[in-house]
Amino acid sequence: MSSIHLSNSKNRDATVATKHIFSGLRLRWVDAQGRVVNNVRVLSAPLPCELPLLARSLGSPAAPATLEQVGQAILDGDPEIDFERTGSYLRDTSRVYINPGQQIVSAVAQWDLVKSPDGSLRERKPHQPQEQNVDTEAPLRYSGKLFKKADVYNRFVFAAKLQVQHQNGLTYDFLFDLARELEQKDSLLLVGAGPKSSQPLIFSRGGTPYRGFLEGRTRNDSYCLLLHLANLELKLPSK
Repeated sequence: MSSIHLSNSKNRDATVATKHIFSGLRLRWVDAQGRVVNNVRVLSAPLPCELPLLARSLGSPAAPATLEQVGQAILDGDPEIDFERTGSYLRDTSRVYINPGQQIVSAVAQWDLVKSPDGSLRERKPHQPQEQNVDTEAPLRYSGKLFKKADVYNRFVFAAKLQVQHQNGLTYDFLFDLARELEQKDSLLLVGAGPKSSQPLIFSRGGTPYRGFLEGRTRNDSYCLLLHLANLELKLPSK
């Protein structure tokens, strides 16, 4: 459990607790129709089915098959699909880094690449880990930017979620009022760091930057306040 510092539209500040939600907790996620839903991670394809290795297997390491040859092979026999493993559920996975030859490497140098709108590389510089910004003297302020739930669900990919909890009676009133307001408006509140709530949320040094969307639900005197974290936005491909 950790804490974050929130400030609402009435300039009321509160330090509140955040708690990761694990599947072992007795919680059920349901959609608007009351149907039970849950997140799963599936295998898209084993490494031999990825394009670089697929091209090598259809040609040779020195002379990989061309894209046209790979396309024809896909039409003829579906070599890009492993019918035994593709689509299988993944559990207890660990992140590894691989080189262009699809081999695991242990010594990794990270670089930040800045590209121009046309996709060309404009700048390459060593990666500088960013400091966390959610538990500092400056609170995460009430941005005032509300988005309808359906619009957010169809635009962003949620990578994680936190449950925001009160620590005393004062923070209970603060969070209950916020949850009830969001529920009545059927909206999610954009939460960001910085004086204008425009910066992404970083929960640990060098951690992934997230957009935060706060969702509120109430029942009688109880409330549930969820901070949905998104690091991927869905966009239509350029024509």
